[in-house]
Amino acid sequence: MGGKKLEQTLDGILEKDSRFHRDAYAFVGEAVDFTQKSISRANKGKVRHITGQELLAGIRAFASEQYGPMALMLFEEWGVKKCEDFGEIVFNLVEHGLLSKTENDSRVDFKGGYDFHEAFRKPFIPRRKAGTQSKLPGVAS
Repeated sequence: MGGKKLEQTLDGILEKDSRFHRDAYAFVGEAVDFTQKSISRANKGKVRHITGQELLAGIRAFASEQYGPMALMLFEEWGVKKCEDFGEIVFNLVEHGLLSKTENDSRVDFKGGYDFHEAFRKPFIPRRKAGTQSKLPGVAS
């Protein structure tokens, strides 16, 4: 996704639905490309449609790779708080001709997904070694 047409289309989307920052749309477009390439590699170069659940997995991997522990903060800044929000972004892009869908695709595909804290924060929290004690008085490890 790129160019003047994209910018004009995003202007139109944001005029009608201002819940999510422009950068969230750019990120989803990049995550779609990332996911499509990953699935294509796994299928020996064969390109196929990706499902909502596959995209969510791709978003998780791409965000961790690109932003590491900052992903959760960026998503919050962009207004994205749960997997369903990615579904809303995807379907805004579909409705404006920037992404395509099949008759089997729906916003429900993004329902549930994963917990953002578990997906984007927890992997970066340092783990304490078993049996170590806190050096702060009164603080248990």
